[in-house]
Amino acid sequence: MKHHIGCSGWSYDGWIGPFYPQHLENQYWLSYYSQIFSFVEIDSTFYKIPSKFMVSNWNKRTSQDFKFTVKFPKILTHEYSSKTVMTELEETLSVFMDAMKPLRKKILAFIIQFPPWLKIMEGMDYLRTLENFLDNSFRYAVEVRHSSWFNDMAYHFLKDRNFCLVWSQQDRLVTPPIKTSDFLYLRLIGDRSISEKDFGKIVKDRKNDLINWSNILKDFEKNDTELKMTIVSANNHYAGFGPMTAKIFAEAVNDKEALKDNFPILDYTKPSLIEHSSDFDKSKYEGYESDKKRKTRQSFLSEFFDQ
Repeated sequence: MKHHIGCSGWSYDGWIGPFYPQHLENQYWLSYYSQIFSFVEIDSTFYKIPSKFMVSNWNKRTSQDFKFTVKFPKILTHEYSSKTVMTELEETLSVFMDAMKPLRKKILAFIIQFPPWLKIMEGMDYLRTLENFLDNSFRYAVEVRHSSWFNDMAYHFLKDRNFCLVWSQQDRLVTPPIKTSDFLYLRLIGDRSISEKDFGKIVKDRKNDLINWSNILKDFEKNDTELKMTIVSANNHYAGFGPMTAKIFAEAVNDKEALKDNFPILDYTKPSLIEHSSDFDKSKYEGYESDKKRKTRQSFLSEFFDQ
């Protein structure tokens, strides 16, 4: 069974030291991250459709076997209403999917995240409309945040379309572990009680919860022959430090392939061990240049990564 275990996003200042080397510039963070994990969930697409140029560089900075999941933009999930005309929905989706083309071969699934106020009937109506425009060569995971979805009608609806019900783990709402597709998606989210200033250290002990969820996944993987893969993403708000949460979970499911051998976190209270290792070599990260060359391209790089 293939596990894809990683974090929700990679661009956090709080990871400097505990995860990223102190002097590694942020334009190399994704390349560095991809040397540790084999998967990441892109959350930034929820707020804004990225340029194809930016997406192309996400592709260039990761290896061929690196994988992504991508969240649908909120204009498609939170700002849609019954008054939205189908042509507008189709056009917006087309723009988004076109922007993601450079990552096409690396995308495991798209996440369709619904707002807390969206109940089951309106949500199913929306999905019926949306599915007319979806590219069926991709997988889709639906994250619901209203308890009206937790019933057999919703489960059958999603299963008929091979839409995965995301197991969303928030402090105020926990999705039941119901399988509705040929893959599982566990999102370890938590809540907003953990401040961004605390990102980079564990502030909530979630180990027992992680062990519990790892056992649930193991049971599904053992008994369900149709299951093809499992995706697990860890948010900083879950325990304070997404990389450590992902590491603990990978150890709980005993998946030695989910993380690379050079995982830097042994003690999150100390600076990154890789930074002080004689084996650390920035030049292995694609796009790295000498100081002299970098200065001549500084303005270009700023534009390159700010889009």
